[in-house]
Amino acid sequence: MFGTWRATVGICGVLALGGVAVASCSPGTGPDGDTQRSGSDGTADDAAPGNGRPLKLIGDGSTAYTGAQPNQPTVSRMTAGTRPPQFVVFSWDGAGEDGQRLFSHFRKVARENDAAMTYFLSGVYVLPRDKRMEYEPPGHPRGASDIGYLDEEEISATLEQVRGAWLEGSEIGTHFNGHFCGRTGVASWSKEDWKSEIAQAKQFVQQWKTNTGRKKADPLPFDYDRELIGGRAPCLEGQKNLIKAAGEMGFRYDTSGVSSQVWPKKKEGVWDLSLQEVPFPGRAFEVVSMDYNFMANQSGTAYAPPAQHAAFERQMREGLLAGFERAYTGNRAPLIIGNHFESWNGGAYMRAVEDTIKTVCPKKDVHCVSFRQLVDWLDAQDPGTLAKLRTLDVGERPAKGWEKFLAEPAASAKQGSAKRAGEPAESAQKDPAGTADAGQGQAG
Repeated sequence: MFGTWRATVGICGVLALGGVAVASCSPGTGPDGDTQRSGSDGTADDAAPGNGRPLKLIGDGSTAYTGAQPNQPTVSRMTAGTRPPQFVVFSWDGAGEDGQRLFSHFRKVARENDAAMTYFLSGVYVLPRDKRMEYEPPGHPRGASDIGYLDEEEISATLEQVRGAWLEGSEIGTHFNGHFCGRTGVASWSKEDWKSEIAQAKQFVQQWKTNTGRKKADPLPFDYDRELIGGRAPCLEGQKNLIKAAGEMGFRYDTSGVSSQVWPKKKEGVWDLSLQEVPFPGRAFEVVSMDYNFMANQSGTAYAPPAQHAAFERQMREGLLAGFERAYTGNRAPLIIGNHFESWNGGAYMRAVEDTIKTVCPKKDVHCVSFRQLVDWLDAQDPGTLAKLRTLDVGERPAKGWEKFLAEPAASAKQGSAKRAGEPAESAQKDPAGTADAGQGQAG
């Protein structure tokens, strides 16, 4: 596992973990040797803009460069004949902190389970309602947003969570802005529309002080031009043109589509780390690895009778764990899971995800990582090794074992079946609402 250094910030050293060398640091220092402060519980001190690290303000002071991000693994290439580590990515769409306080709750869950996560921040969640006309959504009236805007207290709370999450080692990606779905939504956007949306999502984060008027507030402790390397589109729509724009805007990955549990590849020079189809217990088809899709296939509503909630929770947990075991004992493809900070059906899906985190993250050779950490590892590997891994089908284990499989020349790897990433089964989604990620609430 990653080790307790993530929560406690331990003595600097390097641990070799299944082909991944993980740096750890002692209290008082960060991985790059900068001084750090910690809270009384060993967590990052949310009140400190850079956790006591030197900082260089950027622009209006909304963000600041504070050095390398703390609590990051140092990756290395896999050696011949070794078994790949099992990566699991837990990610959150919207990533706002409202009265449910689910952002802060899952930060705590991550710390307790040595996990990093990716939080996809919606740009409009740091844009006050009275400044909504600053937003020009493609194909929609100025100031429009299908997820609305947060109030002043919620914006402040969201910024606090974003600051703390980054200092703990998690990633801040983007869920873009207005969350427009359907025929006139993001699926209809051109590459240039997406470039405008990306630029605005970044700008709202980089200028939140100007927009909120909170000039004396602490900055976010990162340069968003460096930090922002990926996102997930609303409704899992519009990836074809989004990924073209993403590459030109400096993104390294995108997770806006649906794939199978196989090793990822690049599209348009960008890693396609889409959500995946996982088993749907008791059903004849598979389901997208996201809370919304389980809900849509179970009840089609977030307000099903309470008597059904326990069964929904159990079904999602068992489905995610079945997907995990299929990869863990099979091809070791990274497992990608997406969620929202929502209490749909009595919080059934939040409990299912939390149980999954607590079950899988402590296991041997398992690394619960952010998308940034995953692409860092992928980019460090030999391309031939990754090509061989992609020949393994869903749940397929090398017939002669990992030692021989990855010790052989790449050209001798047997070819997998025709089904590959980006080619989901026709019946996999079965979404009665007609979208993969619609119906998202204010903080989702």
